[in-house]
Amino acid sequence: MKVIEKIREATAANDSRAVFSFEFFPPKTEDGVDNLFERMERMVAHNPSFCDITWGAGGSTADLTLEIANRMQNMVCVETMMHLTCTNMPVEKIDHALETIKSNGIQNVLALRGDPPHGQDKFVQVEGGFACALDLVKHIRSKYGDYFGITVAGYPEGHPDVIQDGVAPPEAYQNDLAYLKRKVDAGADLIVTQLFYDTDIFLKFVNDCRQIGITVPIVPGIMPINNFKGFLRMTGFCKTKIPPEIMAALEPIKDNEEAVRAYGIHLGTEMCKKIMASGIRTLHLYTLNMEKSALAILMNLGLVEESKIARPLPWRRPANVFRVKENVRPIFWANRPKSYISRTVGWDQYPHGRWGDSRNASYGALSDYQFLRPRSRDKKLHEEWAVPLKNVEDIYEKFMKFCLGKLRTSPWTELDGLQPETKIITEQLGNINLKGFLTINSQPAVNGAKSDSPSVGWGGPGGYVYQKAYLEFFCSPEKLNALVDKCKIFQSLTYMAVNKEGTWKSNINNTDVNAVTWGVFPAKEIIQPTVVDPQSFMVWKDEAFEIWSRGWAKLYPEDDPSRKLLEEVQSKYYLVSLVDNDYVHGDLFAVFKDI
Repeated sequence: MKVIEKIREATAANDSRAVFSFEFFPPKTEDGVDNLFERMERMVAHNPSFCDITWGAGGSTADLTLEIANRMQNMVCVETMMHLTCTNMPVEKIDHALETIKSNGIQNVLALRGDPPHGQDKFVQVEGGFACALDLVKHIRSKYGDYFGITVAGYPEGHPDVIQDGVAPPEAYQNDLAYLKRKVDAGADLIVTQLFYDTDIFLKFVNDCRQIGITVPIVPGIMPINNFKGFLRMTGFCKTKIPPEIMAALEPIKDNEEAVRAYGIHLGTEMCKKIMASGIRTLHLYTLNMEKSALAILMNLGLVEESKIARPLPWRRPANVFRVKENVRPIFWANRPKSYISRTVGWDQYPHGRWGDSRNASYGALSDYQFLRPRSRDKKLHEEWAVPLKNVEDIYEKFMKFCLGKLRTSPWTELDGLQPETKIITEQLGNINLKGFLTINSQPAVNGAKSDSPSVGWGGPGGYVYQKAYLEFFCSPEKLNALVDKCKIFQSLTYMAVNKEGTWKSNINNTDVNAVTWGVFPAKEIIQPTVVDPQSFMVWKDEAFEIWSRGWAKLYPEDDPSRKLLEEVQSKYYLVSLVDNDYVHGDLFAVFKDI
């Protein structure tokens, strides 16, 4: 979706709350990229209107920027805007970048001239390239029509190139405004400003733009002050005016980073309050890949609450323009959504309403094993899970501790810690894990909870949500046989079980599809966003078993007894999916008594 459309929707809704967005830049190391995505996940949970990713000077980070933009849009599932510059970019490179993001379902571009290449003082037009952002805007509109939403930069103090002795001469400032209008007239539909610290200068700039006929939204770019030296370096590079009262406040505390950050949060909050009081309802935060200051400002403004993270669906809604109608998924990937998205990225159509594409030929393919390899956060995984294991009871204890919240990580989840609904049944989960039913996915029964419930709610206020109790776990063949016998007594239970080699046991047909979560909302059809079906389960089982070796056993040396124990469990145990279809009176955990 285009960012301009989201902003227009928010404006049309006449919501008094502002919408906000974040900017990130490509880190220089692989660990830095992994850490960025973990931070981004936490920030995106607060529902920004979009996030953007910068383009390195001279295209120095071109490939990485394209990769990060793709992952942002399709794995993090946030509306993504990619910067694109003219520096060292002939038209074929520009078109390659645009075609790439278009194929990845991205619709938003921030068109910039770009900084001079490294080691040069002035921008130089590359042969076969463009001289300025206006040329780039014209090219995007002429070649790609209305597909892309185009954003351009605005400079409240004038472009740094025209600033002399700290100020842009009046004629240069007016020329800069006229050039900005030409970019808008050529097809830009949104303006995001350069950073500033004098709010009056920004408000004057907005008024000046309106006076010459610029009507598109103008989004203020806010950069929180995180440390004194970085602040001076950035404002010096951008030739940004620093009001004397800000320097007076910073000078006594410049060597105290915590105090500087606290002041930066206070200053950012006050700037945003003044901007919002003028009637502007959009904020863009330059995060410098740091989350605390940006989120603290938004909390001070009442725009985010740590304890209230709304879920439009039980899983994060796709941002990719090609799969925005997707509204149902198998429950098996609840804790590993990026893996599921990777498996289905080649689909021509995404299931909606009733699940129906599980036989798609591309469904089983998982070519990107990044979802099975250790990630940067797995320093914590290594610390918590790579401990000596003497027997299977030690394995049981690990699973039990994770379910009780005593461990933050698990090889079977991409998520950080337990989900709120899991905490409703932690004690029961802990008990069955100690018995050898090693749970990797679960949900409690819910019968008509309000849709804005902080623990189980989704879909927004005004509705009611329902779900069947669900468990997914590994267990030994002996325990599975005992469970199967119990299921003959508890007739509301349906199960599927399979081992690594594909031996199958179940009391349902292989074409059955069981909706395990649904919601009832005003003026809408029933929404059923998660299902259980045998075809998806068989695709998932390969990954689930592979994690025993790739995700856990590989944390140990090759000849370590703990590693051999894990591989033995992998080869012998079954993966089981268990549903209690009586979501009103059922007790799923009763089946585990006396086993």
